[in-house]
Amino acid sequence: MSLTSAYQHKLAEKLTILNDRGQGVLIRMYNIKKTCSDPKSKPPFLLEKSMEPSLKYINKKFPNIDVRNSTQHLGPVHREKAEIIRFLTNYYQSFVDVMEFRDHVYELLNTIDACQCHFDINLNFDFTRSYLDLIVTYTSVILLLSRIEDRRILIGMYNCAHEMLHGHGDPSFARLGQMVLEYDHPLKKLTEEFGPHTKAVSGALLSLHFLFVRRNQGAEQWRSAQLLSLISNPPAMINPANSDTMACEYLSVEVMERWIIIGFLLCHGCLNSNSQCQKLWKLCLQGSLYITLIREDVLQVHKVTEDLFSSLKGYGKRVADIKESKEHVIANSGQFHCQRRQFLRMAVKELETVLADEPGLLGPKALFAFMALSFIRDEVTWLVRHTENVTKTKTPEDYADSSIAELLFLLEGIRSLVRRHIKVIQQYHLQYLARFDALVLSDIIQNLSVCPEEESIIMSSFVSILSSLNLKQGLRLDWFRLQAYTSVAKAPLHLHENPDLAKVMNLIVFHSRMLDSVEKLLVETSDLSTFCFHLRIFEKMFAMTLEESAMLRYAIAFPLICAHFVHCTHEMCPEEYPHLKNHGLHHCNSFLEELAKQTSNCVLEICAEQRNLSEQLLPKHCATTISKAKNKKTRKQRQTPRKGEPERDKPGAESHRKNRSIVTNMDKLHLNLTELALTMNHVYSFSVFEHTIFPSEYLSSHLEARLNRAIVWLAGYNATTQEIVRPSELLAGVKAYIGFIQSLAQFLGADASRVIRNALLQQTQPLDSCGEQTITTLYTNWYLESLLRQASSGTIILSPAMQAFVSLPREGEQNFSAEEFSDISEMRALAELLGPYGMKFLSENLMWHVTSQIVELKKLVVENMDILVQIRSNFSKPDLMASLLPQLTGAENVLKRMTIIGVILSFRAMAQEGLREVFSSHCPFLMGPIECLKEFVTPDTDIKVTLSIFELASAAGVGCDIDPALVAAIANLKADTSSPEEEYKVACLLLIFLAVSLPLLATDPSSFYSIEKDGYNNNIHCLTKAIIQVSAALFTLYNKNIETHLKEFLVVASVSLLQLGQETDKLKTRNRESISLLMRLVVEESSFLTLDMLESCFPYVLLRNAYREVSRAFHLN
Repeated sequence: MSLTSAYQHKLAEKLTILNDRGQGVLIRMYNIKKTCSDPKSKPPFLLEKSMEPSLKYINKKFPNIDVRNSTQHLGPVHREKAEIIRFLTNYYQSFVDVMEFRDHVYELLNTIDACQCHFDINLNFDFTRSYLDLIVTYTSVILLLSRIEDRRILIGMYNCAHEMLHGHGDPSFARLGQMVLEYDHPLKKLTEEFGPHTKAVSGALLSLHFLFVRRNQGAEQWRSAQLLSLISNPPAMINPANSDTMACEYLSVEVMERWIIIGFLLCHGCLNSNSQCQKLWKLCLQGSLYITLIREDVLQVHKVTEDLFSSLKGYGKRVADIKESKEHVIANSGQFHCQRRQFLRMAVKELETVLADEPGLLGPKALFAFMALSFIRDEVTWLVRHTENVTKTKTPEDYADSSIAELLFLLEGIRSLVRRHIKVIQQYHLQYLARFDALVLSDIIQNLSVCPEEESIIMSSFVSILSSLNLKQGLRLDWFRLQAYTSVAKAPLHLHENPDLAKVMNLIVFHSRMLDSVEKLLVETSDLSTFCFHLRIFEKMFAMTLEESAMLRYAIAFPLICAHFVHCTHEMCPEEYPHLKNHGLHHCNSFLEELAKQTSNCVLEICAEQRNLSEQLLPKHCATTISKAKNKKTRKQRQTPRKGEPERDKPGAESHRKNRSIVTNMDKLHLNLTELALTMNHVYSFSVFEHTIFPSEYLSSHLEARLNRAIVWLAGYNATTQEIVRPSELLAGVKAYIGFIQSLAQFLGADASRVIRNALLQQTQPLDSCGEQTITTLYTNWYLESLLRQASSGTIILSPAMQAFVSLPREGEQNFSAEEFSDISEMRALAELLGPYGMKFLSENLMWHVTSQIVELKKLVVENMDILVQIRSNFSKPDLMASLLPQLTGAENVLKRMTIIGVILSFRAMAQEGLREVFSSHCPFLMGPIECLKEFVTPDTDIKVTLSIFELASAAGVGCDIDPALVAAIANLKADTSSPEEEYKVACLLLIFLAVSLPLLATDPSSFYSIEKDGYNNNIHCLTKAIIQVSAALFTLYNKNIETHLKEFLVVASVSLLQLGQETDKLKTRNRESISLLMRLVVEESSFLTLDMLESCFPYVLLRNAYREVSRAFHLN
């Protein structure tokens, strides 16, 4: 064939286009095979029962299907012909694409044979690679076509439907049907077709021999050659890394294996005639049990080759070679690759360390980075495809690597370094091309003995491009064309006769790729999108990594690998994109979720340990130490403890170690946390299918959820036994947790402040973000159901002297000490934990219980309405009162309910005081203005303004004359049927009812005033707070004068108690003096009443006498 026709055939352009087209066709075949093998994605009519006879008929008669005379067999197809056409058009066109691709491939291969092209991977690298790639891609397409079980049905059914719809079959069907039949036994047909191409194929493969032998060296040879080491020869460290064929240095061994296995499988004739071919083939057979056709579809090398050669005459020795090679692979390849992975872990770690320390070396030594990536990728893909496919083996450890994460991490590390310092690489190679490559190339071109016009034009353009530094992809395409022109037999300029030109141009191509194709080269050398199709293995490797504590720091590599999945998409198969995207994002999310879960678990376990250490420092644990110290002073005591008495370790004992090799649980946790923190902090963000992923956000959300659960767990609430941890102890535990998490802020990468703030804020709400109960709900329920319920029943009393609720010593009544949960320090701790929001929730629940009692009190007032009206008018008439009072019903009930209200309001006041102190401590600059604003409120201030200011003050814990929460709660009770006047009347009569009922308290033995507790054992001293607070709220609501009505109460109560002095029944006057003291307590409680007002209706001398009598009785007892 003439040189002119070689130019016209455009071999380089056709190889480029067909290889890309072939990849698309191959992916479409893969997609059809995958779709049809899964019942969920299979075309629906292939699964219909009514369609089965038609499918069997089409499969049996294919491709000679008589549509017109087979209506009884094809009736269901006729009914659904439109639907079938719609569904199967893409499938059918894909098969037509295979046929057209086959035609173009054979046309090009025949042209190349006619041109007698010379292939040598070391000289015309691009030409040789593209040629071998095309053969392998075409073979893979045909093999995948033969693996689609429903191919006859899909093609035949489409053609039947087409003929039924249009009156004639599809024009391509005859040839397509014949092609499908021919490739029922694909390898047999392929070997027949490739017989004429044996010379070109074997020549191309033989050029790989030296390279393949060198790249298949073992770890020991690599180690002795100090492969990938930049520091083995310090003087040459900054010398540029060069090779005769740069691209061969990072060419994938997996790709070469695929070329050799499939090439000699198709052109097996040369194996018996050429010893060099035989050596290369046997060496390749000793490398792998499986080679990849596409994604997870593999070719079982030895089985397929043996089956083919067994059917051929004169191949007995080759079959023996295959069996021998298979035994060698099974016995040795596992360990061989294991040792290589071990070497790469050390060598690439050293390389990454040096390059990270001196990124300037990426200029001259960029080749080393791409070689390292290629070597790692080869080892990982070998392991993946063998782990997936080798199911039965005596040495399973050969196909499992618990340290694979480190290799993946190093691969990602090198990729990151190259991307980060891409400017360094570009700047170096830009100057290299202009100042060295251009000059060398110019000299070589001038020394060429023969240089035809076309080649001369191309080479002159090379020099001008390099000199002008206007580098584009065109230079590499022109070099590809020149390789094709100079590899033809009759070319005046032969590339194999001018190896210096090939070497320089291959070097220039690599240098040009360092300017504009670094990202493409990274994908070419380190793409691990194969994991997208080996997800089970991917997950298994991740699980193994989590089990190895030394590998935890490398676990972030797995989510980073998910970013590679985008590279396995192809424009000819867009329907795959959503599925691949879902796989990538799902696995990235699941890996990061698991890592965040492990990290947060580790953090919370250490927090729990820290809390245990903090718990040892609580005041309650020092009682034993104080007791021992006191006993030593009073009497001599043995230094050694008695038998049976365990010596309690003092805080800090856990830090004393005689030997540092002794590893505690805390040491293990800290080590694990260090590893996990390294992996979570490795990258700030990365992209997976246009989604930006932030690992720290996963950790933050997990930490927040775990911290929420931990705080609730620390509260130790038991609904059955009604047990709960004291607020002060919980606060100490929470502080231990928060203190440790804050100390990790700079190590974890998560926003520790935000995590803590969100968790604590959620605990101030009734439910957290997961809908679980918080400590606000737990403590609110506990104080209402346990402490205040028992206070209402009289087993717990409020002691104003101790400023706490106190448990009375009664057996079997309660299982806790009330003062341990209600003193000043506990209220402060409760306010610290619940915060203003939580305290507001507590107040709202307390007010609900108060209003439920007020509702019952109003009912009692309404029942006694008429009598109370008469009493209000005649309270100063003893004779009339004597007849009216016995007519009242439920007086004891009124006092009991009012006492309950008083107990609840007293607890709320204590909680509010705790909140005030905490708020003053945290926000002193806010507390001052709030208190100042409250002082400006006068009786003349508008009631809405007053309540707004009081609500603000109440939120800060400041006490108010009128409780805004109580006003709001009572306002919600307003009945639609009753008028405001009636409600006001009931409120007035309620005070009268209380005033005339006070003497009844004297009959109760528990109504004795205790000087020690500054209160009564039946909590009636809480009545005063209830009377004052409820009155203030009610009369504020009805816009009446509070002071006037409290004076009325004071007068009526005084008269009632003074009349008690005339009572002759000693039982009724048993605790008269103690009850009299309530009058002073009422005045002290209210800002609306004064002692002068009391003196006017209840002589102070009676109070003085009452105090004296109470004091005398207390001391006598």
